[in-house]
Amino acid sequence: MKKIVHLFLFLFLFCISASGQLLQKVTYSVTPATFEETAAITITINGNSITESSWGVSDHSLYLWAWAFDTNDTTPKGTPLNGSWTVSDEASKFTYDATTDTYSKTITPTTYYNATGIGKIGFLIKAKNGTGDKKSQDLFAEVGIFQVTLTAPLQNSTTILASGASTTITATNTNGAASYNLKANGVSINTNTSTVSYSFTQNNITTNQNYELVVTQGTTLISKKFNVVVSPTTLIETMPAGLLDGINYDPLDATKATLVLDAPFKDFVYVAGSFNNWQPNDSYAMKKDATPNSTKFWLELTGLVDGTSYSYQYWVVDATPIAGTPSLVKTADPYSTLVLSPYDDSGIPAATYPNLPAYPSGQEREVTVLKTGQTPYAWSAATTNFVKPEKEKLVVYEVLIRDFDANRNFQSLIDKIDYFKNLKVNAIQLMPIMEYEGNESWGYNTSFHLALDKFYGTADKLKEFIDLCHQNGIAVILDVALNHAFGRNPMVRMWMNDPDGDGWGSPSTENPYFNTVAMHSYSVGEDLNHQQPRTQNYVKRVIKQWVEEFKIDGFRWDLTKGFTQNCPSTVAGGQEACTGSYQADRVAVLKSYADYSWSLDPTHYTIFEHLGGDTEEQQWANYKITETPSKGIMLWGIMNSQYNELSMGYTSNISRMNSASRGFTKNRLMGYAESHDEERLMYKNLQYGNSTNTAHNVKTLATALSRMSAIGAVSLLVPGPKMIWHFGELGWDKSIFTCNNGTVNDDSATISGNCKLDTKPQPQWVNNWLTDVSRGKIYTDWAKIIVLKTTEPVFLGTVTMPSVSNLYPNIKITNSNLSSTQLKDVLILANFNVTTQNVVTGFPYAGKWYNLMDNSPLDITDVNAVISIPAGDFRIYGNQASTLGTTVFDGIQELKLYPNPAATYFKLSLNASKVQVYSLTGQLVKTFTATTQEYSYLINDLPQGLYFVKVIQEDTTIKMMKFIKK
Repeated sequence: MKKIVHLFLFLFLFCISASGQLLQKVTYSVTPATFEETAAITITINGNSITESSWGVSDHSLYLWAWAFDTNDTTPKGTPLNGSWTVSDEASKFTYDATTDTYSKTITPTTYYNATGIGKIGFLIKAKNGTGDKKSQDLFAEVGIFQVTLTAPLQNSTTILASGASTTITATNTNGAASYNLKANGVSINTNTSTVSYSFTQNNITTNQNYELVVTQGTTLISKKFNVVVSPTTLIETMPAGLLDGINYDPLDATKATLVLDAPFKDFVYVAGSFNNWQPNDSYAMKKDATPNSTKFWLELTGLVDGTSYSYQYWVVDATPIAGTPSLVKTADPYSTLVLSPYDDSGIPAATYPNLPAYPSGQEREVTVLKTGQTPYAWSAATTNFVKPEKEKLVVYEVLIRDFDANRNFQSLIDKIDYFKNLKVNAIQLMPIMEYEGNESWGYNTSFHLALDKFYGTADKLKEFIDLCHQNGIAVILDVALNHAFGRNPMVRMWMNDPDGDGWGSPSTENPYFNTVAMHSYSVGEDLNHQQPRTQNYVKRVIKQWVEEFKIDGFRWDLTKGFTQNCPSTVAGGQEACTGSYQADRVAVLKSYADYSWSLDPTHYTIFEHLGGDTEEQQWANYKITETPSKGIMLWGIMNSQYNELSMGYTSNISRMNSASRGFTKNRLMGYAESHDEERLMYKNLQYGNSTNTAHNVKTLATALSRMSAIGAVSLLVPGPKMIWHFGELGWDKSIFTCNNGTVNDDSATISGNCKLDTKPQPQWVNNWLTDVSRGKIYTDWAKIIVLKTTEPVFLGTVTMPSVSNLYPNIKITNSNLSSTQLKDVLILANFNVTTQNVVTGFPYAGKWYNLMDNSPLDITDVNAVISIPAGDFRIYGNQASTLGTTVFDGIQELKLYPNPAATYFKLSLNASKVQVYSLTGQLVKTFTATTQEYSYLINDLPQGLYFVKVIQEDTTIKMMKFIKK
């Protein structure tokens, strides 16, 4: 039962496990052997069956992880004292006896599980931090003196029969005579009273049967379920042209929909759903496509009611399965765009997902939702005409919705749109929002890539957020995990090894999508084989869904090192070395995915999290760079340790923030000092900062915060796309390893584990960090810096960054395409020492220079003169004053621009002494003087796109606004 930890305990985390890794099979006993739920029992594990060291345990600190079922062995019961998968509760720790080399734990089921009516308990033994499958196999014990054993067929099994065949049901019970009642499809067909054994044969079975054997002894009732599926007369008929895998809605008839399933090696497929009361007959057996070499099944559903939500599953049958694989798999549609889950849906707040369809009673595992006659979302012109920010100007704000706001949903982001606008970021990147296992997760444990995870809200609410972002010039990027999928994924389950018959397992040798073992050294979940045509088609469908249906502007591809087939564990030189070296198959397939994205949207952002060698990354960064529009894949560039050294007050070399240092023809490095995956700068400042100067002790909060503005200056302004992790702009100082209980467990602790994936607190809103002077200054400074980057053309130029390790970054930026009367040269200086320093400058030439943070002038006669800069401070000098960088953005709250978007003209709600219109590149394209409130600003000659409007009031107050020319 490989996935039971996820399924029955509603975990919020995902467990990273090596594909094919064998769990330790421990020897155990439960005493007494039979017991009631109110009795104390002792679980004993033989120590010689456990290799602690393989789990990183050296002090016998092992823990019980538990779950329970009702008397029918189907419904989860209770809330055991487990803690979290990464930090087990101390109340679940085993006691070790060195004399007998045993681990023991005594519990009373009703107390420990906080439940009654328990029919079976399940448990395993694990390290305190179970990440990486540091656990035993799943163990079980029946509860109660009265027990029933279904001897034939096996409990929860499915028997495949020819029409007209028979089946025999046999069972026994303990503790004396009992009464038996056999039901088929809910109707009693045989009873037997006062017996300890049972046998019945049903003959001439012609329809699918859901059996339930109800056994009663006194007041105790136990139910055992099993199924018979009758082989249908499968029709072979050519599938209509134009149908895609998944649901195909009829654009002219809302009473129809056609389902398509690609199922190689399968003999027949039923469609069971709410439209046939989950009891499909021959009319719901899918037709087999007659097209030569086709492995697809299809079925047209009729009689559907427009606007009604239906749910369904496929019953996929292999009459002669290979050893260890199931004959029948009941699964949701692999191409589902909305699934209902028996494990997760109860934890979704009604305010987040109003009117969520109920999971169908009596079913198991995910089901797909089908609904005809859906009204398409009404996108505004801002989205249909959206012009994405240039790649070189991107400032991406990475967000984990779960940890951004206490409400943890799309509405939270909508409510905070002004926060993003005032920070001036031009893109928001959402960590994975595709349907994943559990609710509170980072999202990389994806199970359905085309479906939106309901824990964050509805599809329309996400679209509302995207549309709102586009109205404010902000692109939306999705983080996608297409290296792998987790065990609930239908394409895993349809071709899986499942020797214990629990309905969960890893890919079998027949699986046409997944490897049986990972072909790289970064195994997560189940490893997709990207050389398989079906996998490539699936990935393209995922791309198409999010680009066309949700108007997503770009993808950040997670773990692209895993897209190779060349690095099995047996590879010469080692799997890690192979995975990290150049792999031509990986380069080619990822280019093909980028090409497909660009075929749908030529300006689509493609971003790879490769974090590998420059040689391979160059292939992507320079790919199709000369085309119009210029392409090239952006690469994540981790610079966390380098910038953290500076923020802490230690020497560092940050030159690899420059794209050219990695051999990229254009600026395609999305460099960052923080992402979701690294320790927070401020936390390390406070823990390990330079404290040699008591007047500027980096370990004190105020001092540590005062250094973060400089980090923004020497990172965000380096030409090329850049990224911010949420709340770095407020000096977030909680460790990435902060646990749910507020303690910190870092990843160096081999025994106690870490809390990296735990849900984080919300002090930024509770304590209103924006009003805190020290934190608010970072936000304001970074906003000014971002405006400089996104509006001044000089930052499209080239950069010189000395490749040395020191405390005084010296960054020179020039754009040779600009004239000397424009801002064409910038010099950025910083002092990350803990004392004031005379910093060496190296101005490109003498003359008047301007501090671009306030446009204050500085006369330079000696280009090598030093400048005194306080500890932790910075300077940004330009040969001209900034046109837009120091404008007051929030000064005139009552000033409005309308209509927006505008086709031929716009108006302002107040008089103005001057109005200037700038392109996204910072070029002045129109000027209007001495206008009144009734004046129409003609813009019919401007190309479509996003523009900045600079309004100068009669009292000289300035406000910047945006409008879209349609």
